[in-house]
Amino acid sequence: MTGQIFENRIDLRIEWGDCDPAGIVFYPNYFRIFNRATDALFTAAGFPPSTAFARFGILGYPMIDTRANFLSPNRFGDDLFVTSRITRWGRSSFDVSHRLHNGSGLSVEGFEKRVWGAIDGEGRLRGIAVPDEVRDIMVAADPA
Repeated sequence: MTGQIFENRIDLRIEWGDCDPAGIVFYPNYFRIFNRATDALFTAAGFPPSTAFARFGILGYPMIDTRANFLSPNRFGDDLFVTSRITRWGRSSFDVSHRLHNGSGLSVEGFEKRVWGAIDGEGRLRGIAVPDEVRDIMVAADPA
């Protein structure tokens, strides 16, 4: 392990359905992009949600806090890339940072706090400890 932070990149094109009538991305759609980028981050690290949820006995990793800084608009037809990484690990929670870039540079910064969530004995969603193997991969420079 090198100690570098594992980071993933996804490329996407802004579609008409992502936009408001002015052709600018409607701000709630950025949170869909953040979710897609978080799933892609875990997939790139070897933990695709489709199998990781069953493997680790979780229902997912829901957002419990989120925010964004909008630096410049993204518009219908723009090609973007998003870089994502875990910036902090707690026992059962973690913070994710997303940086969206368009042709002019950094356009949006997104920040999430998520919890590694499972159903407890009383049927409630609770945070459980993130497995060490997940943490170990996510702080390696190369998961291979």
